[in-house]
Amino acid sequence: MTPFEPKIVGFLCNWCSYAGADKAGTAQIAYPPNLRIIRVMCTGRVDPQFVLSAYREGADGVIILACHPGDCHYKEQNYRAIQRHRLLLRLLAPFGIGEARCRLDFVSAAEGETFARVVTGMVEELKTMGPIGLQA
Repeated sequence: MTPFEPKIVGFLCNWCSYAGADKAGTAQIAYPPNLRIIRVMCTGRVDPQFVLSAYREGADGVIILACHPGDCHYKEQNYRAIQRHRLLLRLLAPFGIGEARCRLDFVSAAEGETFARVVTGMVEELKTMGPIGLQA
């Protein structure tokens, strides 16, 4: 029997988090291959329906990686992402999807190590929780 490997969909801000992932790659900082990256211009643009679609398509977890508060390329849209994430957690709770499966974090373009640490931490946490087990 093969060990459980979680599937994670990551919505990454083009200006900070995606560049942080790129920095991790160029610095050859290893992180688990469980993350499928969706590059968005701003995490304020991540509609909760995008996250619900990710779960519907088989994701065990979703991570939204934004710019640090106050560093948004579009002024204050990452604050909007924070508000949407709070709403999303309320939407997911009745389906038994806990907060650990839908995470919001902040990674700047210079934080390749932080990116790898955040992704590795989420993969390890999801491995302990097991598959999401949603019924279609």
